[in-house]
Amino acid sequence: MVSIKVHAGEPFEKALRRFKRQCKQEGIIVDLKKKEYHLKPSELRRRKIVKAKRRG
Repeated sequence: MVSIKVHAGEPFEKALRRFKRQCKQEGIIVDLKKKEYHLKPSELRRRKIVKAKRRG
């Protein structure tokens, strides 16, 4: 779980930027987007193959 400590006199916008950066580093946003809707196992396999082909 992400948590940041807001320093005394620190602007809210700066603390929010630090929080967003921390979420991005831990991959929380990506994980949430993956869990937004259910994919059938066959669809997951197909997407994995397409992603591998794009990589090279």
